[in-house]
Amino acid sequence: MRWQGREKSKNVEDRRGSRGGTRAAGGLGLGALLIVIIAYFLGFDASALLQQGASSQYQAPSQPRVEVGAAGDELGELVAVTLKDTEDIWKKIFRQELGRNYREPTLVLFEGRVQSACGHTSSAAGPFYCPGDEKLYIDLVFYRELKEKFKAPGDFAMAYVVAHEVAHHIQRQLGITDEVHKQRGRVSKEKYNDLSVRLELQADFLAGVWAHHVEKEKGILERGDIEEALRAANAIGDDTIQKRAQGYVVPDSFTHGTSDQRMRWFMKGLETGDIAQGDTFAARVL
Repeated sequence: MRWQGREKSKNVEDRRGSRGGTRAAGGLGLGALLIVIIAYFLGFDASALLQQGASSQYQAPSQPRVEVGAAGDELGELVAVTLKDTEDIWKKIFRQELGRNYREPTLVLFEGRVQSACGHTSSAAGPFYCPGDEKLYIDLVFYRELKEKFKAPGDFAMAYVVAHEVAHHIQRQLGITDEVHKQRGRVSKEKYNDLSVRLELQADFLAGVWAHHVEKEKGILERGDIEEALRAANAIGDDTIQKRAQGYVVPDSFTHGTSDQRMRWFMKGLETGDIAQGDTFAARVL
């Protein structure tokens, strides 16, 4: 992925090194790593869990928007450049295809723990989107674990994470997330899990739509980039996670989709670039 030296988003809050941002010595254990991956593409679902203790009167801490990507901060620069690319693409799609304005989200970089409108959260929750403050939260240790522990390396695999969380922001703006959240407690656990899967697969699709258009307009992809994204999608499928954790699969407990489903919906978005083809809630077969 061609990202070095390109324009970075200004919608980044760098809270790394702030008070309360310490990380346990020795890194994450296996149990915590599994939680990270399970929560990785949770997006709305992680936020819903976190919101249980959050106040609707939450006031975000004052944080200056800073430019990341100083010498030695390649990951910070990578996510800031990716965020800028999502802003450019989604502003154009919203305007031309939806006839509305796109609200840019803020991306928060943190270490160890972070306070959001969804509560106080640790790195173990993985990257997440909080609809309460419309911010993406990422501890970059996740990317290192994705590369080293789960064998899904590469710049575009990392960009894919950002694009997916941005997709949850899009779902929030379009009212899709709220409609799914309203079903919590109204339908069976199995049915709600199915809705969760469909929300996550739609976010995978939207990440693919972004990749389609950013390549068409900016030509940022290099050989092997798509394989990197697919490898990441495969690594965090419910079936793959459950096999790794317990040796068997429980389909009724899925909340994210299988590895095959995640890869197929991403590829559908990538190949079509058409947001109208991403209604996972109407799909009879996922």
